[in-house]
Amino acid sequence: MLDSFIVLISTAAILLGSPGPAPLALAATGAAFGIKKGTPFLAGILIGLSVVIIAASMGLATIFTQYPNVKIVCKSIGAAYILYIAYKIASAPIIVTKKTQSLPSFKDGFILNLFNVKAYAAFLALFSQFLLPLSNPSISYLTTAVTCLAVATIVDMLWLILGSLIRPIFSKPRHARVIRVLFSILMVIAVAYTLI
Repeated sequence: MLDSFIVLISTAAILLGSPGPAPLALAATGAAFGIKKGTPFLAGILIGLSVVIIAASMGLATIFTQYPNVKIVCKSIGAAYILYIAYKIASAPIIVTKKTQSLPSFKDGFILNLFNVKAYAAFLALFSQFLLPLSNPSISYLTTAVTCLAVATIVDMLWLILGSLIRPIFSKPRHARVIRVLFSILMVIAVAYTLI
C-alpha cells in the first residue's frame, strides 16, 4: 500500500506540476502581481480541478468515447479560454496601479481548469493506472482523489511562489513585458500540444 501511495504522489506531482496552462498562468500571475493577489486565481484553479477530479472519477472517459464530439467541443472551449488568459497576461499593463490592474480572478482560474484538457487527461490516467488498492472501491477513489488534490495544491502553490520570486524583474518595464509575453507564448504552446 505504501508503495502505491508513493507512486501515486510521484506520478501526480509530475503530471500536475509539469508546465501546462494552469501552472504557467500561476507563475505569470505570481510574477506580475505577487502571491497575495494571485491567491484568488489559485483558489479558482483548485476548485476547478476538484470538478475535474469528480468528472474523471465518474467516468468522463466513457462519455468522451461514446460522444467524440463532446470531447472536441470541450477541447475547443478550453483552448479558447486558455488563449484568452494568455492574452490577458501578455497584455496586462506594465506599470500596475489599482486603475490598470487586470489580474486573473477566481472565476478565471475556475474556468481555466474546468476546460483544461491536460487536467482531464492527467486524472483519467491517474484513476485508471494508479488507483490506490483499497478494499472498498468508493474509498479507493475518494482517497486517490484527495491525495491528488493535495499534491495539486502544493504544486500549484509552488508555481505561484516561483512566479513571485521573479517579481523584482517586473520593476523594469521592458523585462516585465518580455516575461509576460514569454509565459503567454508557453501557454499557447501548451494548448497547441494538447490539441495535437
